[in-house]
Amino acid sequence: MRDARYIKNMVLTALFIASGLLLPSFFHFVGAGAAFLPLHLPVLVCGLVCGWQWGLLAGLTLPLLSSLTTGMPPLYPVACAMTFELAAYGFFTGWLLPRFSARRAGFYTSLIAAMLGGRLVSGAAQVVLFGLAGLPFGWRIFVVGAFVTALPGILLQLLLVPPLAMAINRLLAYRAAPINGEL
Repeated sequence: MRDARYIKNMVLTALFIASGLLLPSFFHFVGAGAAFLPLHLPVLVCGLVCGWQWGLLAGLTLPLLSSLTTGMPPLYPVACAMTFELAAYGFFTGWLLPRFSARRAGFYTSLIAAMLGGRLVSGAAQVVLFGLAGLPFGWRIFVVGAFVTALPGILLQLLLVPPLAMAINRLLAYRAAPINGEL
């Protein structure tokens, strides 16, 4: 039988994946589009809240599932490259957080390091996948896409992800505590 933490993380990861399917539609509906990187948000939070295994799973699942169910992003090569990128985000946030600390600075340090690591993984994946597709991809395209075009999304991640992850962690810790010694 699975322990309560495993089931909690499984349910939370499913909720993060579901929110990742809904967020891009909302962003596109209000005209914000891909510049705000809506698929990234739930994966980053998932890694910080549930740990590296669950963040990795959410990152591997979400881009492909989103592409197959909504058509966003296009499956090849974009969603395939994003799968590597988001898997790296989920892994790095969850793996790095315990190595820094569960304090505010640890959340931000883990997030920033994961954002850099995920972008490097994304660049490597795009070189291979875009090359196989015969599409142009180079250093300039990578920098513009990963840092310039994505700047609104990067800022949104820095503003929302750590406070949201910390709030969820506090809520889960509070809800897990017995009331008056009873379970």
